[in-house]
Amino acid sequence: MKYVNTWMHAGAVRVNSEKMSKSLGNFFTIRDVLEKYDAEVVRMFLSSVHYRSYIDYSEESLKEARSKLERFYQALNDVELGEPAEGNDYQQRFDAAMDDDFNTPQAFAVMFELVNELNTAKRDNPEKASALAAQLKQLGGILGLLQQRPADFLQGEAKEGELSNDAIEAMIQQRADAKANKDYAESDRIRDELASQGIILKDSREGTSWYREG
Repeated sequence: MKYVNTWMHAGAVRVNSEKMSKSLGNFFTIRDVLEKYDAEVVRMFLSSVHYRSYIDYSEESLKEARSKLERFYQALNDVELGEPAEGNDYQQRFDAAMDDDFNTPQAFAVMFELVNELNTAKRDNPEKASALAAQLKQLGGILGLLQQRPADFLQGEAKEGELSNDAIEAMIQQRADAKANKDYAESDRIRDELASQGIILKDSREGTSWYREG
């Protein structure tokens, strides 16, 4: 039985620029990290660095990885997926980056360019946005990313001390009632209270959506 198809020698993991070791007390397992961060955030963090370069682990690096992933999911949010776009060079450039010694940083650069075009299309051309969103999700899937519903990732699960999803939804309804009664001061107060706890609201003609700020 074949054990593996390909061997790849990856760079070491460092913690705040120091070598990870039990003797230094900075040793942890992937299970420890997954208790605090979504698996896709960890995958984004690990893939953002070329596999042969060392990875410098820090809380700031994980937060940055989540912020990047949020940009992808925000672009996909509220877009109905169609058939992946054709006739552009995103797929070709993405493939070229991956064929160039698994150059994931360059592959992500291509995806961020796609995000910029998608965000513009969301405002001006819904049909094009649908195709570009499908293409973004397709490219992300190659790296094991963008496999969740955008709202599920962006809202996440409440951690200890955070507002529950039900509590947030209740406050959004209270805000809607205040706006309906033209009590704009109360509406603004609720919005500010949610923002102070990292809950960002997005109003549209379809209603109000929300996400947790990473």
